Amino acid sequence: TPIAGRNQTQLEGLIGFFVNTLVLRTKVEGRESFRQVLARVRETALGAYAHQEVPFEKLVEELRPERDLGRTPLFQVSFTLNTAKTGGTTALPGGLVIHAVETEGSTAKFDLSLSMSETGQGLAATLTYNTDLFVEGTAKRL
Repeated sequence: TPIAGRNQTQLEGLIGFFVNTLVLRTKVEGRESFRQVLARVRETALGAYAHQEVPFEKLVEELRPERDLGRTPLFQVSFTLNTAKTGGTTALPGGLVIHAVETEGSTAKFDLSLSMSETGQGLAATLTYNTDLFVEGTAKRL
């Protein structure tokens, strides 16, 4: 999951790209309840957030995973939750106005990517998937 990299209040006003990739791994056992899996994922996420300043590149360097140019190292699924206000129009100083533009279609960077954003009506989700691995019907069921 991408992490904003702005966990210190003095960084909040800075302009720039601080995003780091936080790798979360969870093995799902068939006999566990959803609540049990969710509790384990919560513990995994909290443990990972405690080390979110470690650059993804440093993690890859230390773990030395077997590399495959067709895949990202360490993960193939991405989840993004955007809690910042998105969409609509934003006015900036100096008369500059920014309008959100929705795009159609995209190329999958990972095997599966789920992006969610908070809206006035709840959560909006976009699922992007590798068409070499998933058919449209499977993606729709997901």
